[in-house]
Amino acid sequence: MVSTFLAHDLLWGMTPAQLPLDAPAWANEALGLGHPVVVRRALSPAGWVAVGIRGRAREQRYATSMPLAAILRRVRPEDLCQAHSARDLPALRALSRLRPLLDACGWRWGISGSAGFELASGVEALHARSDLDLILRTPQPLERQRAKALLADLEDSACGVDMQLQTPFGAVALREWAGSSRRVLLKDDRQARLVSNPWQPALEQVA
Repeated sequence: MVSTFLAHDLLWGMTPAQLPLDAPAWANEALGLGHPVVVRRALSPAGWVAVGIRGRAREQRYATSMPLAAILRRVRPEDLCQAHSARDLPALRALSRLRPLLDACGWRWGISGSAGFELASGVEALHARSDLDLILRTPQPLERQRAKALLADLEDSACGVDMQLQTPFGAVALREWAGSSRRVLLKDDRQARLVSNPWQPALEQVA
């Protein structure tokens, strides 16, 4: 089943009781504190959505599934575009600088990763060395020349900025699409594969 939820959506409502018995203690703790889970790219059975749980440490990531019936709230990356934080960190300074540029770009954009998690939940997930993770909804093709110009705008930031282009067929890194390689890595719910056009179905791709 292909989930109606999109990768990077944050979902609230999952409890420790819905975790497998062998789930790590930190995952039980995170859900016990009411933290949201993050939708991930994977197929799931009917009535479930593939999610990931974040812990305090960077290496604490746990992949599991959440019953759709348990979902109480959903926040999408684009819901966070105008969210602000009082904390003074490089990722948040970069976000403040880029917000007007992204608002004017003509595409829907959003905040994912640690910044998105913190802005949506209030749980401190960012630190001084955190990158800023962004998404850009691109239902129509983004010309590679325009992608290069956008990447150049992101480069002059207070921290590393990683942007994913969300196409109808998966996600591709802006940095790759703005590069010179003929084929780029596209990630969807089933696999990651090299493609020449991230806006074409797999059957139409030219080898």
